[in-house]
Amino acid sequence: MKLPAPQRKEPEENVIPLINIVFLLLIFFMVAGTLTPSQPFDIDLPATEKGGEMPRDPLRIYLSGDGRVALADEEVSVEDLESRIAAQLDESPDLPVQIEADGSAQSKVLLDVMDALRDAGVERADLVTRRE
Repeated sequence: MKLPAPQRKEPEENVIPLINIVFLLLIFFMVAGTLTPSQPFDIDLPATEKGGEMPRDPLRIYLSGDGRVALADEEVSVEDLESRIAAQLDESPDLPVQIEADGSAQSKVLLDVMDALRDAGVERADLVTRRE
């Protein structure tokens, strides 16, 4: 008696493990990636050879090359800066302050910003640079 040869079935391609891997990679890069806060205008930081640790969640002041000043994400005048920082310091007195000034910013505007910080009660402000 001659039996017919069994028919070979093509194995089904299972794509579920591939989908799982893609989702795991997506989650990994979302968690591992660092997001930088957006700046109100483009700033080219000056370079330095030394650098220290940056505190987490500081109050950032931005100074552009053409003299514009921004506190966090909002553009402000130097005259309004003192009152707004004083209000922030009333809420949290140990709030670290950082100044991100463009390398081509005028030193007079930077000194005006630092005077406003001192008048608002800031004891220490860090000037942010990029490491070369």
